[in-house]
Amino acid sequence: MIVRGRKAGLLIAVAAGLATGGCSKVKDIQGYLVDETLVTAIQPGVDNKDSVMGTLGRPTFTGTFDQNDWYYVSRSTKNFAYANPHVNAQTVLHVRFDPAGNVATVERKGMEQIVSIDPMGDKTPTLGRRRSIWDELFGNIGAVGAGGMGGQGDSNPNTP
Repeated sequence: MIVRGRKAGLLIAVAAGLATGGCSKVKDIQGYLVDETLVTAIQPGVDNKDSVMGTLGRPTFTGTFDQNDWYYVSRSTKNFAYANPHVNAQTVLHVRFDPAGNVATVERKGMEQIVSIDPMGDKTPTLGRRRSIWDELFGNIGAVGAGGMGGQGDSNPNTP
């Protein structure tokens, strides 16, 4: 009888462990992994595109309108169980080059770059008539055979 109790207790402990295993925090790092030593080694007027590429590697993306802007983006997120991830930390390293290809500026920005977008609600406002669900469902009753639809009041002489 004691053996059965131990097996049942062990089974319950394993089931509880599996059930709570999905409720753990998940941490994720996306993009460029920032190394402080390498980032501080980039100096305006000293480095050029080749030395930055050798030190930091290929940028996350380059500027859309100017290829002399390089961006290194790093983002750390966490979420609990199945919730949407939330940003813990973000670093955007912007390296700008002059026309000769030398580093002009190195800027570093963080969480202030994140924008929270709050939608207006579950409906998109539109212009026009507002109809209730009942108007949508039953609004066409009696509209069949209305004027101009080719019904009995038609002015066609070939219609009996």
